Amino acid sequence: MNYPLKKGKAAQQAHVGLPEGTFEEEHGRKGFYGKSAHLYHTHPPTAWVRFEGKLRPHCLDLNKLEPADQKNPKGEPVAFMGNDDIILHVSRRTEPMPFYRRNADGDELWFVHRGKGRLESDFGPLNFEPGDYVIVPRSVTHRIVPQTKDNFFLIMESKTEFEEPEKGLLGQHALYDPAVVTTPEPQAISEDKEWEVRIKAEGEYSSLFYPFNPLDVIGWKGDLTVWKINMRDIRPIMSHRAHLPPSAHTTFVTQGAVVCSFLPRPLEKDPEAVKVPFFHRNTDYDEVIFYHAGNFFSRHNIYAGMLTLHPRGIHHGPHPQARLAQATKTETDEYAVMLDGLNPLHLTPAGEAVDWKEYWKSWLEDVKKPAPHRPAEAVKAAATAMAKPTKTAGNSKKPVGARLVPKRVEGKG
Repeated sequence: MNYPLKKGKAAQQAHVGLPEGTFEEEHGRKGFYGKSAHLYHTHPPTAWVRFEGKLRPHCLDLNKLEPADQKNPKGEPVAFMGNDDIILHVSRRTEPMPFYRRNADGDELWFVHRGKGRLESDFGPLNFEPGDYVIVPRSVTHRIVPQTKDNFFLIMESKTEFEEPEKGLLGQHALYDPAVVTTPEPQAISEDKEWEVRIKAEGEYSSLFYPFNPLDVIGWKGDLTVWKINMRDIRPIMSHRAHLPPSAHTTFVTQGAVVCSFLPRPLEKDPEAVKVPFFHRNTDYDEVIFYHAGNFFSRHNIYAGMLTLHPRGIHHGPHPQARLAQATKTETDEYAVMLDGLNPLHLTPAGEAVDWKEYWKSWLEDVKKPAPHRPAEAVKAAATAMAKPTKTAGNSKKPVGARLVPKRVEGKG
């Protein structure tokens, strides 16, 4: 089939003018890049009542991870999720690495959630701060020198390079101007002491030792280097008349994964345009979102430092509270990193230990009283809710799923 068909009661355009009382779902291939169909349900696709089997949505509180490098300068980050293409780690390093390292297994994309400091490499030093994406190509000699104690790095390790997406008709300055990319200046370190270089290959570490500092490079040239860009320099692509898919926010591509950045932006102004992310069941990708900062519009009871995993085959979409909020919100206030994995992602024991097992129940309100998906109906529902008299504390009822809300740890996120 190379042209779209239209059957039954359906919207004229995706995410705009939903038929009354319906919930739109996008059933797509190749993430949001391939063929798709839009289905108009009479119930929210997330109005499930139970799960059986291993497939279910996950929510991990990464603030609770305790990587070895948090207390031991010689320690390593902890891997909490991955597959044969990509592995996700968290580092909480508090002290400078007393060694240099090289990853011969893959390229690394470091996202700085918290902390400031310096990354030393063959190419020279590069300062980092919260919101930075730092690219460390395969086998580059480097070490982390933090200036702060409370540090939190999300590390994405891939078997292939992290590259910029094709921007096509939008032009080379879309999303961000290449001029905002920061690269290091060479700065040879003259130091007559023994240094260990720790090399990761085939998942195991070996070490070699030099009687001098191996970062003795006085100059470099070429198109392969360590580089960084900060989230604040990314300018989101927007439409005031239709909700754009996550693919419009792609920041990096690598074999087996796509990385996107969700940033503050005005919401759609067209009264018929859906303002919240649409329901979807990407059958070719697992969707991971790491929550960095702000108010996470589409998710309820999610805090900074948490991460969700929605596996292929299961619908995912906005919580009921988010669908109601589209009646009053005019902009988003969220900073998040999304990774779509082409092959199934699996939790490690460390990931399992911080998984909120009953996260799937956070949609149970959709079973009892589903919030509308259509903007006009959300406005009406919100007005009705505001008109109702407020219950006193003695008569108030605990909302569905309230006991499932994970406690927020003071000082975290």
